[in-house]
Amino acid sequence: MRFNGTDTYVATDDLMLAVNAAIQLERPLLIKGEPGTGKTMLAEEVAKALDQPLFQWHIKSTTKAQHGLYEYDAVSRLRDSQLGDDRVHDIGNYIVRGRLWDAFAHDGRSVVLIDEVDKADIEFPNDLLRELDRMEFYVYETQQLVKAKQRPLIIITSNNEKELPDAFLRRCFFHYIRFPDRTTMEQIVAVHYPDLKKQLLQQALEVFFELREVPGLKKKPSTSELLDWLKLLMAEDIPPEALHSGDPRQAIPPLHGALLKNEQDVHLFERLAFMHRRSRS
Repeated sequence: MRFNGTDTYVATDDLMLAVNAAIQLERPLLIKGEPGTGKTMLAEEVAKALDQPLFQWHIKSTTKAQHGLYEYDAVSRLRDSQLGDDRVHDIGNYIVRGRLWDAFAHDGRSVVLIDEVDKADIEFPNDLLRELDRMEFYVYETQQLVKAKQRPLIIITSNNEKELPDAFLRRCFFHYIRFPDRTTMEQIVAVHYPDLKKQLLQQALEVFFELREVPGLKKKPSTSELLDWLKLLMAEDIPPEALHSGDPRQAIPPLHGALLKNEQDVHLFERLAFMHRRSRS
């Protein structure tokens, strides 16, 4: 069982090596990288390539580790008892399975995505240590041990918003997705827009990478934002020459709202453009 990339996802050699190392070690794969570099999509593509179901658990700031295992719906049971429903005699009717339980109960191999683990409380990763190690947990309400029929591949993503505990990191195989270089980016764009004119692509990439290098930029545009921008350029039939000559200070790129996502960065470009015009006058 090896991951060799897919036709719809450009995976670098070191990323494929990391996925296969996690499979071999039977350890969770912790993926970090800039937002928009395809961390979540990786889990989807790995599941597709390995022909396995994907169980996705998207983490929020209020998410607790228990939510991925199961929840006991005491409120519903109380309501049913007041209504005289016979279901109240079986507490199992009020146990709501989480995504890890679904994956553990699956007959074959599967892929589990724990997406943006760093959004949750700092104790969240530590609360999952036993479950990720032993691939089992205990349901106290029903006195039931839930154990994985086959160990799933766990892929955990993080945007590095907060530090993860050392004990959690020790149990993971780690990989950082570096921002794609120009050659890799061309391959990514070709997957999504195979009919994109070469001249427009070259000029757009020139603008995009120069924009990312502008000092003082609060949020650098990501791969996903480049793809959105290219889609708009094609839809509006923007000619390559309209993207300016390659100096990021000369003008703000057309349809820049797909690339610049806050007013500070827009104002920064406006000031740079103004200063450039003054220096030439």
